Amino acid sequence: MQREPARTRGRPALAPRGRPTLATIAASAGVSVATVSKVVNGRDDVSAETRAAVEALLRAHDYNPPVARRTPAATTVEFLVHGDFGAYQTQIIDGVVAGGEEVGASVVVGKLVDGRPGTAPRAWARELAAAGRSGVVVVTGELSAAHVDALEHARLPLVVIDPLNLPRREVVSVGSTNFAGGMTATQHLLSLGHQRIAFAGGPPGSGCNQARLHGYRAAMEVAGLPVRPEHVLHDDFQFESGRRLGAQLLALPDPPTAVVGACDTLALGVMEAARVRGLRVPDDLSITGFDDTELAGVSTPPMTVIRQPLREMGRVAVRTLLRMAAGEELDSHHVELATELVVRGSTGPVPSR
Repeated sequence: MQREPARTRGRPALAPRGRPTLATIAASAGVSVATVSKVVNGRDDVSAETRAAVEALLRAHDYNPPVARRTPAATTVEFLVHGDFGAYQTQIIDGVVAGGEEVGASVVVGKLVDGRPGTAPRAWARELAAAGRSGVVVVTGELSAAHVDALEHARLPLVVIDPLNLPRREVVSVGSTNFAGGMTATQHLLSLGHQRIAFAGGPPGSGCNQARLHGYRAAMEVAGLPVRPEHVLHDDFQFESGRRLGAQLLALPDPPTAVVGACDTLALGVMEAARVRGLRVPDDLSITGFDDTELAGVSTPPMTVIRQPLREMGRVAVRTLLRMAAGEELDSHHVELATELVVRGSTGPVPSR
């Protein structure tokens, strides 16, 4: 097959201002529109020299192909996870994949580096668009405003699940009733007679963590009880973090008799700290988690939790993303699914001593 030579040399020439088209790229490169189209669509019947010249112009023009051109026959969603694939992430992934299957969409799972993509925002968004992604779902990531802007420029919708932060208020997100969950967990412990109740939290800047903390504070305030500064601690949503926070709380001169954990993994760490000190759960210390992952049901004793509908959150995120990709208007930028209290063996009456 005859390959069309590139007629440009050196730095790519820029076309007039405005949103570039295949025709403007072709004119700048000195090749046909058909050749540019082949490069955009990844065809291999273009010479390496021509491909390099056209790709340089595409980058220089910041060209993004129209959605209709880049959408493959099978819709594909990019799903990005911050951190290890733990019990929480696994249940979210299960829901995302199930939601994709329900509408015939494929899901590509990737990992964020330190909460963010590992490449520059514009390059990252262009790569996703060129790969034919219909949009991006992120769980507990920390995307910057530049990353959000890059996705918008590439016409790729974004939905964030349980965001650690939202660089812009209009970013679409899916979560649960975190405030109500924090309040319900604390009220449960209050109903058992506990008054010295601590909060073992995740990152202080995390939106879901803050909402759970505010729910805890609201329940304590309604009960007329003070929130002691030393009883509110923060770290990562990790087991070792919970162990450290638990050790710190239980070493206080007047330690709490109950702890509200901001997630199951943290709460399990607190439970381990209690075990190391020779304390029994719930006889000496009551503990609640938040999520209801599989770990909560197999812990010893089984953990009382605030259940988040994690799988349904994943399904809703995918459905919402594909509605956005289809150009539908959303009623709200944030969707909250209901939480519920699940009482198991890790909570009991306040110790009599």
